[in-house]
Amino acid sequence: MPTPSSEPSSLQKNTALPRPEYPRPQFERAQWLNLNGEWDFAFDDDRRGDRERWYESGRGAFERRINVPFAFQSKLSGIGDPGFHDLVWYRRAFDVPEEWAGRRIVLNIGACDYASTVWVNGRWAASHEGGHTPFGADITDLLNAEGGNTLVLRAEDFSRDVTLPRGKQFWQEGSQSIFYTRTTGIWQTVWLEPMHEARLEKVKLTPDIDRGEVRMRLFFSRETFSRETSSVTEAAEPVTAVVRISFAGQPVAEQSFPVRNAEESRAIGLNDFNDHGLGRWWTPEQPNLYDVTFELVRGGQTIDAVSSYFGMRKISIENGRLSLNNRPTYMRLVLDQGYFPDGVLTAPTDEDFVRDIRLTKEMGFDGVRKHQKMEDPRFLHWCDRMGLLVWGEAANAYAYSEEYVRRFTREWQEAVDRDYNHPCIVVWVPMNESWGIPNVQVDIRQQQHGQTLYYLTKSLDETRPVIYNDGWEMMTTDIAAIHDYEWREPVLTERYATAERATQAMPANRRIFVGGSRYEGQPILVTEFGGIAYRKSEQEGWGYSGADSDEDFLARLGAVIRPLTVSGVVQGFCYTQLTDVEQEINGLVTYHRVPKVPVEDIRRVVRGEE
Repeated sequence: MPTPSSEPSSLQKNTALPRPEYPRPQFERAQWLNLNGEWDFAFDDDRRGDRERWYESGRGAFERRINVPFAFQSKLSGIGDPGFHDLVWYRRAFDVPEEWAGRRIVLNIGACDYASTVWVNGRWAASHEGGHTPFGADITDLLNAEGGNTLVLRAEDFSRDVTLPRGKQFWQEGSQSIFYTRTTGIWQTVWLEPMHEARLEKVKLTPDIDRGEVRMRLFFSRETFSRETSSVTEAAEPVTAVVRISFAGQPVAEQSFPVRNAEESRAIGLNDFNDHGLGRWWTPEQPNLYDVTFELVRGGQTIDAVSSYFGMRKISIENGRLSLNNRPTYMRLVLDQGYFPDGVLTAPTDEDFVRDIRLTKEMGFDGVRKHQKMEDPRFLHWCDRMGLLVWGEAANAYAYSEEYVRRFTREWQEAVDRDYNHPCIVVWVPMNESWGIPNVQVDIRQQQHGQTLYYLTKSLDETRPVIYNDGWEMMTTDIAAIHDYEWREPVLTERYATAERATQAMPANRRIFVGGSRYEGQPILVTEFGGIAYRKSEQEGWGYSGADSDEDFLARLGAVIRPLTVSGVVQGFCYTQLTDVEQEINGLVTYHRVPKVPVEDIRRVVRGEE
């Protein structure tokens, strides 16, 4: 065991950092400092840290080192301990670059599971609850003027609490069945940014292909529009926002306006968008993106600059048909759990996201249902760039309680807000298979909770369909999303021959609609099915049905996909699943991303080209 240290570790200059890429590509600033790499670390199983004030300088026996942003359960963290350690502490030293003098310094944490508290130089900086969503704090006033700063983070998990929004993280000692290794603590990038007091805090971009424009909502810090700033000179000068939009490097729109309020809204028409028609739409086949820059200008000087992008894409339901860009679409999705052998929830490198997306597209799928995980924004960025549809799903709890409702509702709002601008996201899935609401069939509270989530999501985003409860036991929902692991082709063919049969069936012995609700003509998609186990590695495991050869595997794959593609009522599917995960060997590829059969053979089955 390493010698206990009372001095915080500090990253060496020019040391190769894990996950070095900018972590928030939908809202990017040029200047930033990545704090990933080696940190001091301690398990606090005896819960001494708060009592002994480990957040203060020189306190605490930080006996371990951890490689951030990998959770201690993962191999890449340098620890690889899958046991229960629900209270952990992190610490590291950092210096603010000299050229950032006079700026506000903001600390950002991409995700830390589950409850986090941050101190800088022994003083509280931020607290956050939720394991999948980002948080941060302006730490300028906590910094030492002479340099040499210490950041301490306390992370508390609740591993055995089944009412905790957790996704696939198991609440027992070892992984079993459909549940996998837990993640505790930091699992996405930590970074610093220098900012002006007057700055852009957030943007929301809503494309409108029918009008050939993009609607923008820009949110500013108070100092941007208030004359009560710390500088008398600055107070005399108003701030102007400048928005510039380009396509393939060519300018297509520009607009400037004075900032007078905390939120400013604008609809900006895109020159010659309609002239190009399909050539400018975002689709999986042609993922066209517009680049946009936002600048805040005061006294002729740029005081803040942010780059982003958007896609001109519309997802809608027209006369009962799921449509992309006003045209009926058949969605071919694959279930993607987002786990990695050495990183657990954290992808080892950015290229791992690219590889998974490339494999998915090569196998003939148009998109993924990102299952029980609010994925790293870098993954969504590459889906935007490479053209992959994404159903954005929450990490659910497993049981219901009032405390669960409070926790989950808050984190889901943060997730929708974080990911709103990504063109790849086309459907919101707050709940899956009655997780968190196991008695929804008869419990009015749980029914109303599902209804609340449906309407809450619609109130945050009117542009995307929302599913009440993916799988079964739905009430008000935009899509009838059915899970069905039947593997016999004749049974599936008969079941999905008509909408009535499909919605009257009871896969897994569950009703499709509950609470007095009934099918009302929504698009029907089979959003989990298949699950064909085929062992092609050292990994032992289980599946919903089993294959014993390449030929048998492809035959079984065709037997479950064909009934859905020939059905006159099914408008898409989501096959289970992309990869093997730990003890589950239902993947089309192994856990290490090796295809079990040639990808071109899978593609022919998925695309109906057998």
